[in-house]
Amino acid sequence: MRVTPSASDPLTTSSTHEAASPSGGRPAARVVLGVSGGIAAYKACELLRRFSESGHGADFDVTVVPTAAALQFVGESTWAALSGKPVATEVWTEVHRVPHVRIGQSADLLVVAPATADLLAKAAHGLADDLLTNTLLTARCPVVFAPAMHTEMWEHPATQANVATLRERGAVVIEPAEGRLTGVDTGKGRLPEPAEIFELCREVLARGSAVGPDLAGRQVLVTAGGTREYLDPVRFLGNRSSGLQGYALARAAAARGADVILVAANVSLPDPAGVKIVRVETTAELRDAVLAAAPSADAVVMAAAPADYRPVDVSDAKIKKAEDGSAPTVSLAQNPDILHEISTRRARPGAVIVGFAAETGDDSGSVLDLARAKLARKGCDLLVVNDVSGGAVFGSPENEAVILAADGGAVEVQRGPKHALAHVIWDEVAARLQD
Repeated sequence: MRVTPSASDPLTTSSTHEAASPSGGRPAARVVLGVSGGIAAYKACELLRRFSESGHGADFDVTVVPTAAALQFVGESTWAALSGKPVATEVWTEVHRVPHVRIGQSADLLVVAPATADLLAKAAHGLADDLLTNTLLTARCPVVFAPAMHTEMWEHPATQANVATLRERGAVVIEPAEGRLTGVDTGKGRLPEPAEIFELCREVLARGSAVGPDLAGRQVLVTAGGTREYLDPVRFLGNRSSGLQGYALARAAAARGADVILVAANVSLPDPAGVKIVRVETTAELRDAVLAAAPSADAVVMAAAPADYRPVDVSDAKIKKAEDGSAPTVSLAQNPDILHEISTRRARPGAVIVGFAAETGDDSGSVLDLARAKLARKGCDLLVVNDVSGGAVFGSPENEAVILAADGGAVEVQRGPKHALAHVIWDEVAARLQD
């Protein structure tokens, strides 16, 4: 089976996929940006700018719907200037156009950022006392909430119950980030970075309302990056993995409604919105993090590239260059095979486990020959095979792969954006998840 990215959509949308293409000729997606009354409303200006400037304004037509409280933080003129169109603020403005119904009915995506505890409660209970809450009731498109509030408010049982209700109804509620809040407070409740909210919204929009958040209620574990095995305080054995594919997988899973843990090994990329990050350096640390999270995961996708070997002895001081020109001898020990371990000793029955294989053919066989042998040896359900001859894939925004299945199936994914491959992988995972 060959999977080819679709030219009509910026991201993966179905069983046929293609690389993203310029927006020429494609109608602009109608996005409603709801802004509720939190101090993080100023960050929504950056999110609006992302939508307005993407594709030179041709990809998104944005209508801003701020609450009265939001206008206490950012004025109407700012929203109008950034969106390039009038701002909808009240139910009673232009009543003949029935804005409280029409705005939601015509939207392709509705995103609320920031979403306060008050807004989440109103949305969960169907209250409609202003234009934004009316719009939420009439929208039949995908809805994304990006909460922002103090930690105590986010953790309150009432807020958590409201979030659970919204997710059960098909909305994507992004987990807040951790960090500085208002005043001197820090903790969970910070609005995720606008750039990452934008990327998640693009993913949701591309999936469309017909598909919905098919991973809602699922916990998934993704690994990304490459581990380092230190020789001394400054030198290490490593590899060229950038973490781009793993981060694309985490972002795609979050957009599909999953609760995502991302174990990142030496990755310097922005944190995907709504994803819990666990940072590691060595293969041993990666193994510990995976074994800790795997028992609660419905799916584990091992996109990280762990080092196969580590030095037996690690110097406490920098190894000095020898006066006589001789080179030091480094003895290596084999690292644990994490993928094999979690595949053969499954902590959660029914979990779907996905491995990655960066292969180059040799005298013993082709890339696919070696990959099929690895799939059998590792014991995972799916193996994503990359031909990395000549350094292909590493650090590139694009990827191509063959997804081999333990049942003998194979899906060929032609070259395209890494987020497109991510969605094909999640399609294959979703098809194998047990109720």
